[in-house]
Formats: sequence, C-alpha cells, structure tokens
Amino acid sequence: MLIAKNPVLPGFHPDPSICRAGSEFYLVNSSFEYSPGVPVFRSSDLRRWAPVGHVLDRPEQLHIAGCRPSGGIYAPTLRHHRDHFWMITTNVSDPPGQLLVTAADPAGPWSQPIRVPDAHGIDPDLAWDDTGTCRLSWSGELPKGRQGILQAALDTETGALLSEPAVIWRGTGGQFPEGPHLIKRGRFWYLFIAEGGTERGHAVTVARGPRPDGPFEPCPTNPLLTARGTDWSTQNTGHADVVQRPDGSWAMVFLGVRPRGSTPAWHVLGRETFAAELEWEDDWPRLGQPIEGHAAGPVVEPLTGPVPPHSWVSPSRHLGDVLKYDPDGHWHLGAASHEEVFAGRRQEHFFICAQAAVEPVSGGAGLELRIDPFHKVTVWSEDGHVQAIATIGDLRIALGETTAAPTPALELRTQPAEGASGTPRQGPDVIVAGISDRSGFRELGRLDGRYLSTEVAGGFTGRMIGIVSDSDDAVIKSFVYRGSDQNTDWESLGQSG
Repeated sequence: MLIAKNPVLPGFHPDPSICRAGSEFYLVNSSFEYSPGVPVFRSSDLRRWAPVGHVLDRPEQLHIAGCRPSGGIYAPTLRHHRDHFWMITTNVSDPPGQLLVTAADPAGPWSQPIRVPDAHGIDPDLAWDDTGTCRLSWSGELPKGRQGILQAALDTETGALLSEPAVIWRGTGGQFPEGPHLIKRGRFWYLFIAEGGTERGHAVTVARGPRPDGPFEPCPTNPLLTARGTDWSTQNTGHADVVQRPDGSWAMVFLGVRPRGSTPAWHVLGRETFAAELEWEDDWPRLGQPIEGHAAGPVVEPLTGPVPPHSWVSPSRHLGDVLKYDPDGHWHLGAASHEEVFAGRRQEHFFICAQAAVEPVSGGAGLELRIDPFHKVTVWSEDGHVQAIATIGDLRIALGETTAAPTPALELRTQPAEGASGTPRQGPDVIVAGISDRSGFRELGRLDGRYLSTEVAGGFTGRMIGIVSDSDDAVIKSFVYRGSDQNTDWESLGQSG
C-alpha cells in the first residue's frame, strides 16, 4: 500500500466528497466555523483543482453566528443526479438534523436548505436506488451508546424520512464509524466508511451488499486504506469518497495530514485532501497507485478588490458582514460590536511569508496566524506601537515590541524548525513575527510552531493567516500571502514584499 506524499488540495481541506458531471470532477470539503461554508472545486484530471465558489454563501443558508471553534459544518456529500448537483451536510451548531441544498451549477446559486430534522447524527450521504428512491445514510448513535451507520428513505422535496432509520453497518470495530458513502457498481452496493477516529488510528473500511440497505458483508482485506503504524510522511488517512472516470476507471479522494518534527510529530496545516487510483479485484475495491498532487512552489496571493479571493473566510461570522470593499480601492475589516474580528485564508504551504498594512480608525488591528482564538500569533499595531503576541490556551505572551511609523508593514513567517533532528526540541516549524521597513525585516519574536498545531490546540481545522481587528473600521492598505513547500524557497519569500 502506497499513499501520496503531496495533497491535491493542501491546507485545511478535510472530509472530501467528490462527484463527476460529464468529463469534469467536482469536490467539496468541510468548513466548520468558517463562512462562506463548503468550498467547491473543479478538476479535469483529479490532480489540479480550481475553486469555483462555496455552497453555503448566504446568511439565510448558514447560521453560524457565535459558532465555537470546530463547530459548524461537518462532512458534506456532493452528488450529481438528474442534471442537478446535490449537497447535504450537518451544521452541528444549528440542530436538528441535516441540511440539503441543490444547484444547476456547482458555482451557484445554491438553493435554500431543506432541513432533515429526524436524521440525528453527522456525515450524511445521498444515493438513489434503482427505483429512484433517495437513500439517506449517516453516522448516528445506536442503543447502549454505540455508534454506527443508519439509513432511511428520504423525501428530497420536504426533508421527511419515508422509512424508520435502520442500522445498516457498525463497521469492523474501530471507534467512530462515520463518513458513509454508498455507491453501486455492477451487482453490488458498496458502503465506504471511516473508522478509528481522525487521528493516527484513522482508516477506510468497506462492505458490500445486494441492495442499498444491505445486508452488508465486510471486505475480507479491510482496511482498504490506513497509515497507522507506518513511517509514511502522510498520516491519519481516512474519510474517503470514490468516483468513476468517463473511461470506466475509478479513483478515491480522502483526507490525511503531513506531521513534522520529532515524536509524536505535529501537523499544522490541518487535514488535507489526497487522492489515489481505485482498482477492483473479485468485486472488491483495492487501493491503487497514488495520485500525487503537485508540490507547491512559490504562490503569491494579494488581497485586491473588488471581490475577495475564494480562499478568504471568517470564523463565526459571515465574511460579507465584516469585510467590505470601498470605491477607493481598499478593503475594510470591522464589526459594530467592537468585538475582535478575523478574516483571512488557509495556510496552504509549509513555509509562508504574509505581509500586511492595516490602519484602524480606533483601537488596534494586526496580522494573525491562528488555529483558533486560543492558539495564535499576532503582530498587533495600535497608536504607533507594535507588539508581537503569542496566545497559547490561557497564556498570553509578549514576544517583543517596538515603536513604528503610522501603518507599519506587519509580517509573519514560518521557517524550518530549529531544534536538532530527532530531539524533543525539533518542532514542525518556527513562527517569526516582525515588521518590515526600508531597512529590511525587523524581528520582534518567534515561537515553536508546535503550539499552533492540531495536536496542541485540538479540533478539526488548521492554520489560518489574515487580518484581525477590534476597531469598528480597520482599513487594509495591503495584504499579500506568499507560500512554498520547498526548503529552497523559504528564505526568499519575504524578500519581495
């Protein structure tokens, strides 16, 4: 078994679900507390993916105000049926049940959600049987507190369940059987699920049955996919979905992470999307050759108007409510509540340099790298004073400070780890905070990157980089993100600011 080293979608893009329409493939991911929700990507080769929009891009579709970190939108399913795209997901911060939307074009607009209130659980999946009946499968709680895969017939017009939920499979014994995806191939229906939790024990298992409701027999060579117990650079692999190409061949997308540093290793970019060929033997799926994503070389993304890049999102608030463009060519970040607000994009590369100039009308503003509000590094500017601050849980640590001219160029970098290889001092990377002026970069402080990792912070997301402010109106004079996965590039990322 071989697993790709390079993701096809780097950074925080977990729980992929895929479908095909004609010769094009479409993919969606979980988005948790971030809005707009459920990013959509298109590809013709499964290696290169381009963003086309978001499924849940309006406040009336996505209730996310005050959403906790790693709350919000869990694993979606995307399907193409009867010339329409269908997406179903769980908003764990807006119960009960599941949310179903449709669109003629995956770029939108998507419909208002139809709620499925009686399907209690997460990770819903859609499949249509030979009679045209829609089968809803999801991960739910069973008697005695156990978890398994439930299924019921669904009225897609009203969200009503047309049959009593029934247990169709409990998995092979791993914890948290979830993420079901049901497909038909030949005379069998195949149920792919995730087991083992989304950490080092993660795995994909599969069962097949004569009907969409089973009975299901597990594959004798399960798990279909896992990295547990290996020294592979890609770990935590699981939560897969499959698709058939126009030529009849099959492929699979799944999540994984790329931990770095000494034992136990830390992943900082979040759970990413990987891909592989899927082969068939004796009517059972087998993992084929890896589909390698392209190792990311230097990428440059500025924030320029009048429409923000698809990559930009905001936690627990709708992006359009806090980030606005003015006719003078500047973006403004702020909220009338005087509460701290953040807008930014995923860190998608091991090595980055982000630079920003922000001018708050009152209060302060800054450049921030974060996992969540409790794990972050901020370069904060207020009244001519710049401070680099690390927040680790309940600790708030001043890394350094300086005076600066109005609207200084704030900068955050991630660089290779400093500790000796194989020792506990070797983290995943180093976060460096400072400012840039005519004399060059002035460092204010640095932090071992392990403190901004999922292993420390917990949760299901990854690092984000962007602008933060507690002002009603902070003018973003400039912002640019530069990133690369190449060791040879990292030193030059900050030299063209």
